[in-house]
Amino acid sequence: MLVLDSAVTPGAMSVRLSFGVALVLFLSSPVRSEIIPDEVHHMECHDRYLMIAADLSFTGNNPRFVAVDKKGLHELTKPYQAKCGYSITHIHLLNLVELRASFFSCHTENINDQVFMFNIHLITMHNEVEKIYALNKTCSPSVPWSPREVTCEANYIEVSLGNEVSCRSRLQRDELNSTKVMQSSVASDWQVMFQRADEQMLPMNLSQAKKQGYMFDFTDGRLVFRTPYEQPECLLVQENGVPVEMIHATLFSKQGWIVLMVDLVVACSMYPGSYENGYVIWKTPEILFPGFHSTKINMGLNGNLVEQQAAEQKGYTVEVKDNTIDVGIPNTAEGGYRRSFVVDHLYEFYTFCLCFEQVLMDNNGIETTLRFHRTLMTPLLPCSVYTENQTNLEDHKFTVYVGDVPEDVELTSIHLNGHERQVHCTNKCSHNITRVSYHNNTHGYILEVPFDDPVALCQYLEEESVLQYSLDINYTLTVKTQSKPYYHLASIVATFTDVSPPVFDVDCLETGISFKLGHRPFDFLWEIFIGSEPLTAELATHRGYFLSNNSQSLLLEVPLFTDGYEYTEITLGGFFGTFTILMKNAGTSVAQTSTEKTCPFSSNELIMCSTDGRITAVVDVSLVMSHGGLAMGTKLLDKRCRPKETDKTRALFSFPVSSCGTMVKIGRQNVTYINEISYQTSLNVRSGFLDNATERVGVQCTYPLSGLYLLFSKIRFESDSVGVGKITHTLPGAGVHTSGLRGPIRSTALPQTVPATKKPPSKPALFMGADQPPAQFFKVSKFYNYARNYERGEYL
Repeated sequence: MLVLDSAVTPGAMSVRLSFGVALVLFLSSPVRSEIIPDEVHHMECHDRYLMIAADLSFTGNNPRFVAVDKKGLHELTKPYQAKCGYSITHIHLLNLVELRASFFSCHTENINDQVFMFNIHLITMHNEVEKIYALNKTCSPSVPWSPREVTCEANYIEVSLGNEVSCRSRLQRDELNSTKVMQSSVASDWQVMFQRADEQMLPMNLSQAKKQGYMFDFTDGRLVFRTPYEQPECLLVQENGVPVEMIHATLFSKQGWIVLMVDLVVACSMYPGSYENGYVIWKTPEILFPGFHSTKINMGLNGNLVEQQAAEQKGYTVEVKDNTIDVGIPNTAEGGYRRSFVVDHLYEFYTFCLCFEQVLMDNNGIETTLRFHRTLMTPLLPCSVYTENQTNLEDHKFTVYVGDVPEDVELTSIHLNGHERQVHCTNKCSHNITRVSYHNNTHGYILEVPFDDPVALCQYLEEESVLQYSLDINYTLTVKTQSKPYYHLASIVATFTDVSPPVFDVDCLETGISFKLGHRPFDFLWEIFIGSEPLTAELATHRGYFLSNNSQSLLLEVPLFTDGYEYTEITLGGFFGTFTILMKNAGTSVAQTSTEKTCPFSSNELIMCSTDGRITAVVDVSLVMSHGGLAMGTKLLDKRCRPKETDKTRALFSFPVSSCGTMVKIGRQNVTYINEISYQTSLNVRSGFLDNATERVGVQCTYPLSGLYLLFSKIRFESDSVGVGKITHTLPGAGVHTSGLRGPIRSTALPQTVPATKKPPSKPALFMGADQPPAQFFKVSKFYNYARNYERGEYL
């Protein structure tokens, strides 16, 4: 510390010393000062120093500062800064250059230690043209001066001692030894002597000390001593693991028989800082000087001091362990500087400009204020960017949040399952990205992607009845001050369980069957098939179905006798019609489920032409029996073929196309099988013509030749499709009525009378040419087997 010896007279402190002139820059031509914009610089007075900050984007990376006084311009080079009370720091995190100038810095005009006037020039280079900006500021202390003040700056130690410090009553033994050396000196001016442990160095005058980097000054009321760190006379020691730099200097002047002496012992903690569990730790010995005790601690960042209790309420920690003060600064402390950095991963680090103030009291009640300015930095810390799946299945879209994105990091690109998507959509996009900001200088992004977006992958696990949507996301994040990108990856899966094929609600109508299906979000996994054909609007129109489809449901009404029906248990009293809808996997086209509905129907007349070559017809034979008789007396061309079932006016016939005297006609595209129902005891049959019959009913079935591979007239018939049937009623004296071709099973119009036709030959005509043998085989799929419940070959 600073000790004023009892030999010092009060008047001696008023002596002012001249310490020489700093380096003066003489410019070869007049310099014109520019006006600096307010938005690129900031000047602020603190307790014991002036702070000037300027934007590096304006100044460039290598700005220069020059102190101006009455003697000229003095460039603040790095060595000169520490010698004269200036500290210049480039804070790249904030893109700033910061200068701190002590109130007692060289070239600062001091008025009674209460008014300090600074004149600083900032020199920048713009387009290879040097520009000078004058920065002037006047400051006054915001708190009274303490009797002793020590400032441990970033690059120097400064001590100031007021002349009101009490004299000590007696000298210590080691100080007596140094006093004898001083008294033996013949120097009549001020001298300084440095001591290191047991080593006592020779005195030197202040001019010599100045050449070694030391500065001494007397103001109106204070003695100021300043030294850079790591001087040869300094001593580095360890106090409980904390490095401490100390310097012991004794300033004296011999004037006759009186010796004026000031003993200076100064120490500063040189702890570089450490990092533990989210806190930057800085340490200093609790008592740097023996015989002192601590009375008060203040701390803060960037020169903004608050008392210890207020600092702890803001999250700081202050603990005393083994006579060492441990100060903890949380990462989230207001006033800290943060920056992101990419090295294979996204990292962050924090920088804090700590100002620590400790008030000490010695045994004589003399107060000493000790101040530290330290720049502390964390190591590279993994950045905590994270992804949260906020998907709600009911919304039928992915909702993904990526959070804790630092303020200096931006989302510049995004890939969804390998497909690049725009972050900021200028046109309509299927996805949406929303930026969310927070008060802790972080932000996040909410990504929304519909499940039906083409980039979303969909997989149906049939065995588990599970539908999965998956989305691999690659966020490209870029640090604003660094071009290297960081890729944050996330894989999101949305799972629907108990996913089964759609089920129709089915109703029997008088005229057909109705199928209704309520739409579900995942019904697209299946396709609706009628037989081998997918259900489309075109198919419905072609077959005569009634189809309506909207966003809520699908309605299909299938009229009776349209394609797709299967008929069973045909009797005069009615029959059953069955219609089947298949659900096929849209990806594999494999049928998974079916909806089958069988309904009872009735019809006065109908005819069925099955794929296995059987004609089944319910016919009104009342005209055939116009001369009396019973329906059971009707017959086909072959009189041995009688009805299977009759009532008063109708008869049910079922017979193969190759039997019962059926005649065959071949066209270019079709083959037609023709037979007649009559009530006549004798008939003359002549090939291709029917006559001598009074009343008759014609039945016929027509099949496309394209569906027939081989034709068997005696053994077997197969067709790819059902035939088209027709029932014709003849009237006496009229030709055969050939209009009214029906579908595979239809009721006919009212009976008509036609002229008698010739009796057909005993065997059907050949349809592959007159000289070809009888057809033996017809090939058709068995899908529509309309007569499977009838006994085959009954009328053969």
